Amino acid sequence: MTPQLAIHVVSDALLAAFFICAPLLLISFVLGIVVNVIQIATSLQDQVFSTVPRLTACLGGFLLLMPWMLGRATGYALSVLQDLGKFAH
Repeated sequence: MTPQLAIHVVSDALLAAFFICAPLLLISFVLGIVVNVIQIATSLQDQVFSTVPRLTACLGGFLLLMPWMLGRATGYALSVLQDLGKFAH
């Protein structure tokens, strides 16, 4: 395996992980900003009010996006397995 091929494999792995995790991170980020703005506007500093909606949204997003995420992960795994012959040299 050449250094360029190793860099390409690691780069593809990091990009696949980023694209699989990005939707859930975006959901959590946007909902966190919305909840914080509501807390600032109402002066409500309850930890449950900030934690429960984020966890609920992440769980809902995970359940809705799971088929897409599994498709991306399977596609990456198949591409690595198809190129397995390149890694043996």
